[in-house]
Amino acid sequence: MKFEESMQELEKIVDQMERGNLSIDESLKKFSEGIELCKACAKELDEAKGKVTILQKQMTQLVEQPFEEEK
Repeated sequence: MKFEESMQELEKIVDQMERGNLSIDESLKKFSEGIELCKACAKELDEAKGKVTILQKQMTQLVEQPFEEEK
């Protein structure tokens, strides 16, 4: 599941739980699903942060080189 899809599903779960119409068993099940979605989202965000960090480091290591025409 993509990050955006996980966030939408998490929002649905929060909305259902906030309405207060769920039984205790249903609430616990939804809470558990929400925790798993949160973990998945956090993992994706950490991976994205790592990629951004790598790109930032690469940008600071760029060195200007003269353009050489091919002969």
